[in-house]
Amino acid sequence: MSSESNQMTSRQRVRAALEHREPDRTPIFEYVMHSAVAEAFIGRPYAGDFVVFQSLVGEIGYESAVRRLAADMVDLAERLGFDLIYIYPYPPPAAASPPETESDSSGTHGLRDDPVEEVRRQIERLSAGRPGWSDAEQSVFVAVTEELARRGLDLPILAPAHGHGVWTNVDLMQTMLLEPEVAAEYFACKTRICMGQVEAYLELGIDQIAIGGDFAGNKPIISAEAYRTFIVPEVRKVARRIHEGGAFAVNASDGDLWYVIEDFLIGCEVDGYIEIDGQAGMDLGKLKQRFGDRITFYGNVDCMQVLSFAEPDEVRRQTHRIIEDGFGSGGHILCSNNAITSSVPVANYVAMQQAYREYFNLQPLKM
Repeated sequence: MSSESNQMTSRQRVRAALEHREPDRTPIFEYVMHSAVAEAFIGRPYAGDFVVFQSLVGEIGYESAVRRLAADMVDLAERLGFDLIYIYPYPPPAAASPPETESDSSGTHGLRDDPVEEVRRQIERLSAGRPGWSDAEQSVFVAVTEELARRGLDLPILAPAHGHGVWTNVDLMQTMLLEPEVAAEYFACKTRICMGQVEAYLELGIDQIAIGGDFAGNKPIISAEAYRTFIVPEVRKVARRIHEGGAFAVNASDGDLWYVIEDFLIGCEVDGYIEIDGQAGMDLGKLKQRFGDRITFYGNVDCMQVLSFAEPDEVRRQTHRIIEDGFGSGGHILCSNNAITSSVPVANYVAMQQAYREYFNLQPLKM
């Protein structure tokens, strides 16, 4: 437990956690936050919420909305003492659709007469697109970096290059059984796109990149064999390119992953794990005992039940327990297990913040 004297900078603190050196205290940040919660801290609707962002685009134009977005993200990070900022590209109006923050969700929710042909059509669409991000989509990273520099802050950035999830893509899951070659081609197309995103991030100086994508819920939705055959080799290619660029690769999926945990962490050759789903049985203490010398864990205060519906005292207890479960040779960055949605009362998020500050003898959050 530390005091506020002789502290590391945020970048030093996060770097220590990722390199399995003991930081002065556990780094803290938040993955995704709904405007209703963020507004309580910055005093205005939060542009990091996609709905608010699109409304701003209509009012003040895309470029001004991006500058407001950057100011809001940095305001929130500064107000709450975050050591890290998670940023994803915000498309301009012509391509406006909510950014994917957890996994790839292309595909269908129902069954097709010929799922293989549908996946072939998906491959055609993927092949026709350009890898990476447009200049407009990348502008938010530039704007946030400039805003941080303007305020004399040095916070590292985590950015997404998710592409290898299967969540909701029923056609793809069927094709993995019916025509494995077609499914393999689909995942290879996704790798090409992710590689383009990674190249853009490396050029921008971003040093943490979240990869992978959802392939499990409370229970697995594909077999261990399918995960090892189709997904692990492709995610590993992306992780290796990230490492070649001197950055850290963070695998992302919620759900019960114990049945493939060695493949997900070691087989994919990643440095970190985000979206750790305690409700699905992914216990941070057990993960830390098994992989704590190799993997950094981002999380995992429960947002589904504890932060959303428990009393503040229970939030405080769980936050302290998660901090303790994550101790030992760095390897832990505190955040919720997924996203701070509108179901989370502001009082509960404040309780999480205060519990963190109490644990490390920091000044209480002033509201």
